[in-house]
Amino acid sequence: MKRSRIWLSVAVSATLLLAACGTQTGESTAPSDGGGDGGEAATVQLQLQWAPQAQFAGYFAAVEEGYYEDENLTVEILDGGPDVVPQQVGSAPDGPEFTISWVPKVLEARAGGSDLVNIGQIFQRSGTLSVAWADSGITSPADFEGKKVGVWDFGNEFEVTAAATAEGLEEGVDYEKVTQPFDMTLLLTEQIDVAEAMIYNEYAQVLEAENPDTGELYQPDDLTVIDYNDVGTAMLQDAIFARASWLAEEGNEDIAERFLRASFRGWIFCRDNPDKCIEYTVAAGSTLGAGHQAWMMNEINPLIWPSPDGIGMLDSGLWDQTVEISLESGIIAEAPSDDAARTDLAQAALDGIEEDATGDGFTKGTVEVTPGGE
Repeated sequence: MKRSRIWLSVAVSATLLLAACGTQTGESTAPSDGGGDGGEAATVQLQLQWAPQAQFAGYFAAVEEGYYEDENLTVEILDGGPDVVPQQVGSAPDGPEFTISWVPKVLEARAGGSDLVNIGQIFQRSGTLSVAWADSGITSPADFEGKKVGVWDFGNEFEVTAAATAEGLEEGVDYEKVTQPFDMTLLLTEQIDVAEAMIYNEYAQVLEAENPDTGELYQPDDLTVIDYNDVGTAMLQDAIFARASWLAEEGNEDIAERFLRASFRGWIFCRDNPDKCIEYTVAAGSTLGAGHQAWMMNEINPLIWPSPDGIGMLDSGLWDQTVEISLESGIIAEAPSDDAARTDLAQAALDGIEEDATGDGFTKGTVEVTPGGE
């Protein structure tokens, strides 16, 4: 089955994904019913992990719905992108007060001297997948043997390589690890057998591409998907971090609590108003197509909701699993100290929220896949 012809818009989507925009300063455009008691005025920065996209819609919503303003905060949102390593930026003594990053990446940074602390665990589930063609025979990490396995480096590959290791497969001996660009081109052109993908992004890029055999878009049945939540090597991803040294300064824990409360409310808003949050994401500078953004928002919400203990609270079991996999994979040589994460600030923020902060009744919506994500 030949699949070498790639729908042009997939490549365009990948290019747009890599295009980081400038800095956005949060000033609300909508009134808010309030949720916090305000506090002393403060200006802080939030470093995103990537360029503006629905992965960060809750923070854009907190700006636009006035939630940061409720807390007497001015929040400057700093774009990420392929040339930005957020955990490095956030670790600098004069760096942003808050940073979005994946937990294993920050554990690695802490092993190198960073004092970043997890103060709010936003994603309760991993969004990492491995995607192969349905006729490839690859249905689990055990099937990586003898195959070209695509991953992203820079700490994005840990879940995939840990799953292979758990099956007794050694990189470079039992399978070939291939570093992918941040798109699905190598899978679509069959240069690799299986590709790493985020459920909210690259997986959709395949479904948004044309199958040259049918002239129609690829369908889920054309693919096999490995979900690392099911495999057992899922690791905690998007969380809010702050430097311990900054938190220790007088008044900063109060600022952190207020920032968390407003951010949590932003994500609650996006759970209940996904279409509006797509608008806010576009306004924040995202250049991805409306169809792709709709897919992304629809897949981001289930990574957060339900949050059984309240949004931002850390699941100790998943924390332990992330640490264990990090140790077994050689990401870190020893377990992090107990002060690598704290939940008191998130709990205090939750105590000041009137909205539903657990999302127990959340149900995932449906979206239509559009050609090229347009």
